[in-house]
Amino acid sequence: MIPTLARPRINRLFRFQWEPAQQAHVLLYPEGMVKLNQSAGEILKRCDGIRSVTEIVADLEAAFNASGLAAEVDAFLLMAEAQNWIDWNPS
Repeated sequence: MIPTLARPRINRLFRFQWEPAQQAHVLLYPEGMVKLNQSAGEILKRCDGIRSVTEIVADLEAAFNASGLAAEVDAFLLMAEAQNWIDWNPS
């Protein structure tokens, strides 16, 4: 389980951006590109190293008029960390 005050950020080895040709958010890195689905893009868009996981979940729930997204967001962030897409702001 991820601490709710943890603040994820995009790993500096990746560049996160909207790619018009793909009509999707992507993560660019020297060896290639990862095309993200809409949910992944929306979560990573909020991983700025400033917002906590709790704040990211609240923002997503407000933006999409949903509730109960914490488990999904946690699962995605754990996978993203395993892929080295994100790291954690230590301060």
